[in-house]
Amino acid sequence: MALDIDLHNAISNIEKFIKDIIKTTNTQGVVIGLSGGIDSSITAKLAVNALGSKNVFGLILPDSRITPSIDVNDAHDVAKELKIEIKEIDICSIHKSFMNILPENNFAEGNLRARIRMCILYHYANIQNKLVIGTGDKSELLIGYFTKYGDGGVDFLPIGELYKTDVRKIAEILNIPSSIITKKSSPQLWENHEAEQEIGWTYDEIDSVFKLLFDQKESINAISNILNIEQERINELLNKYNVTSHKRKLPETIVNDD
Repeated sequence: MALDIDLHNAISNIEKFIKDIIKTTNTQGVVIGLSGGIDSSITAKLAVNALGSKNVFGLILPDSRITPSIDVNDAHDVAKELKIEIKEIDICSIHKSFMNILPENNFAEGNLRARIRMCILYHYANIQNKLVIGTGDKSELLIGYFTKYGDGGVDFLPIGELYKTDVRKIAEILNIPSSIITKKSSPQLWENHEAEQEIGWTYDEIDSVFKLLFDQKESINAISNILNIEQERINELLNKYNVTSHKRKLPETIVNDD
């Protein structure tokens, strides 16, 4: 198995990275979407450590039809603990306005919620001369488990090199409430939406495979033997990585060989 990373060193590097990004861009801090989940909670904590509370602005953007109240409450509790300014906006009416003229589709409507949130985050970032700080982790980035130009529409991704299993460990170091650490991950794009259920893999499984595949350069056959997972199933996970590569790149253009 892959060696554990130095979590305290990772925290220091991320905080320095955040500080350097803001200094380089000559902006006044960051705007963050607070979901009440583990990724946004630790990203907010790291941002406050790097920049100070006054330079972090939080937006809580539930859709009151589907967002559990516990997530909204957890987001408020995190903001209160970090002493950051926040604003809560229910995106329900905005989403309804779109759907008054758009065809119904549960999956597309879920992605629309993510893109509405992105627009609001950038609106406040523009007003305040701040950057939108992303909250995606490596596990989700590698399988494309984010909405393109939704929660994937950000200026930088400070925890983008941390697997979800490492995020959980860092959350403990940063004293994130255990109720948030143990909560089932969910983008909350539709009712009763759970990440692992939709993906078909647990994060522990995803991270075990990808750490061996990408970090230790093990073959699929070796990974299958080490983890006792069928090669066909590992190939299915690798396919998620391959088919979502466009989500991790800038839009492609024709290469001119002249």
